[in-house]
Amino acid sequence: MLLAVGHACVDIYQGAVAALIPFFVAERDYTYAVASGIVLAASLLSSVAQPVFGLLTDRWAMPWLLPVSTLLGGVGIALSGLSGSYGLTLFFVAVSGIGVAAYHPESARVARQASQGSHHGSLHWTPVLVLPALAGAALCVPVLRMLARPQTGTAKTRVPRSADDVASFVKLSCAVVFRSVVFTGLSTFISLYAQQRMQGSSTAGTVALFLLFLGGAVGSVLGGSLANRYDRVRVSRWSYLLSIAAVTGVIYTPGPAMFLFVALTSAGLYVPFSLQVTLGQDYLPSRIGTASGITLGLTVSIGGLISPLLGHLADTTTLQTALTPLIAMPALSWLLFRVLPEPTTPKPQAAAPMPASARQDA
Repeated sequence: MLLAVGHACVDIYQGAVAALIPFFVAERDYTYAVASGIVLAASLLSSVAQPVFGLLTDRWAMPWLLPVSTLLGGVGIALSGLSGSYGLTLFFVAVSGIGVAAYHPESARVARQASQGSHHGSLHWTPVLVLPALAGAALCVPVLRMLARPQTGTAKTRVPRSADDVASFVKLSCAVVFRSVVFTGLSTFISLYAQQRMQGSSTAGTVALFLLFLGGAVGSVLGGSLANRYDRVRVSRWSYLLSIAAVTGVIYTPGPAMFLFVALTSAGLYVPFSLQVTLGQDYLPSRIGTASGITLGLTVSIGGLISPLLGHLADTTTLQTALTPLIAMPALSWLLFRVLPEPTTPKPQAAAPMPASARQDA
């Protein structure tokens, strides 16, 4: 529970970037393309850094990364609104992105170990956003102390590289990339788009963004529950099929009905999110840190690389036109999940061969 709440504190900073975009547009007169460059700054270094941290955590246990990276993620966002300089804003957001990147691979390893298998302020209020980072870092400490205690009766086993299903992991990673593109694109522009559709209502933008992220909590819990009853690949397939219709509804349904489709989109995209992480770990059981770094980091962050292209398209056409290609993204994820197998639990490598005499006795 401590790890879950601490993880939630870190993920606030991924959502905070999207939540700040309307403020940057309103207070600094940024174009869509310039504003989406802030999302790019958060994603670019994160996408490169997270697999690196995954490789490092496969080699060495680095539990101290959890509180340190939590603070880094919070401090970067907290400072992002204090300077009018676009360059400094990009720098601070990038610092936060590195913190988020450093957190996820090690948190996935530690979580697996622990579990065994409206009214708005302005950009001047961004320092308040450091508070979840302080809380999240504090929550990590007791967990690390508990896991540091020597445990009796447990033996470490090594999974052989031959157990890795690299081909399936690559297909899974591509599916996560497409999910990332649609989710990041919507989270970047949904607030502004809702404001346009509701005659400039800032409340409408806030509600749309809230629903998009609220589905993360609902969808993740629902995904875990469904995966206990059905297999993870099948549940993910159904979710992406739902997401195709839901994203279409977000972009083209008029009036307040748009909010219903935002909620459905959020649930549809978040149901497979945690399932994809464990699928990646089971496809690459000998390199859990690397798998987590890619499925939680590189593939998720790639969506931010597409945001400036959507922003430029929105500046030259309309926001609706720019968002329309996002409908194809869950369809591509669905197609990839149609050819993915449900992985079996890998068997650990035997420590030593059985003596001949013992085989004969058996």
